[in-house]
Amino acid sequence: MSQKTPRNFFKPLAIGAPEPMRDLPVKIERMIHFVPPHLDKVRAKVPDMAPKVDVILANLEDAIPADAKDAARAGAIEMANMYDWQGKGTGFWSRVNPLNSPWFQDDVSELVLKAGHQLDVIMLPKVEGPWDIHFADQYVAQLEAKAGLTRPILFHAILETAQGMSLVEEIALASPRMQGISLGPADLAADRKMKTTRVGGGHPFYRVLEDPHADGSERASVQQDLWHYTIARMVDACRMAGINAFYGPFGDISDLDACEQQFRNAFLLGCAGAWSLHPNQIDIAKRVFSPDPDEVKFARRILEAMPDGTGVAMLDGKMQDDATWKQAKVIADLADLVAAKDPDLAAAYNN
Repeated sequence: MSQKTPRNFFKPLAIGAPEPMRDLPVKIERMIHFVPPHLDKVRAKVPDMAPKVDVILANLEDAIPADAKDAARAGAIEMANMYDWQGKGTGFWSRVNPLNSPWFQDDVSELVLKAGHQLDVIMLPKVEGPWDIHFADQYVAQLEAKAGLTRPILFHAILETAQGMSLVEEIALASPRMQGISLGPADLAADRKMKTTRVGGGHPFYRVLEDPHADGSERASVQQDLWHYTIARMVDACRMAGINAFYGPFGDISDLDACEQQFRNAFLLGCAGAWSLHPNQIDIAKRVFSPDPDEVKFARRILEAMPDGTGVAMLDGKMQDDATWKQAKVIADLADLVAAKDPDLAAAYNN
């Protein structure tokens, strides 16, 4: 048997560690905003930025120079004490360095022992299989016990290799700590040997061409989404496991239109949120990953027309049944979560 029995799956992995969560906390996580903790000027803005975002992440991995890793780790611990994360409801996460790096052990041990009381999620990069989650799971449980934590810290994996992608279902099911999975398009593109230097988004060479015209006139060509299959498979794996899927980074911070379109594609496919690498992407994520007010109003009409979720109703000439009731429930429930966080959207949803 290669898996734990159901009775043992939710047992703590260390004596004195907190009980694993059976259900994820109900939170709105439209954007995971990345902060480089080694930069004093950026870190100083965290208390003012925290109320404006759903999640702030102290980044210790990519984009942090090797000679700044210790400073970034210290900055992340300082960030934990700059704001009442648990009391005010903004998520506090940290992306640590990979398991095979010289910094992983210090990242995790210092974060848990010195900031575990505020830390919600550890983001694990370059996860290749469930064994990576199992190792980190056992290690964090021992640290939680040592720190005397009463609330378990959750894990968020990044899909950045072909092997990780091929085992995404096993990764999603690897531990009750699993909160979600993000797509890491740059590293994944390199590992797949995709011919692109873009960080997410489309590519002008990835297109479909209409059939030839009899008169030989120019044929229409439409750019396609490189990441459609990958995101859809990740969403299926996450929802099967009862966790959340996220689109990762959109690297061209100057192209806000393309960023919005990529975020919107991910939202429609089932993602709960995306990363924001620059403040100008925060409002895009907030707008895109919040349901449209008109969609919310129509969804609520479906729920009102079919209170018990069964039968058939006609609304605006469109047939509604059990399946569309479930779709409407997804939108209405998300709207309720967003409304609790955003007063302006709450007013729009209730007008």
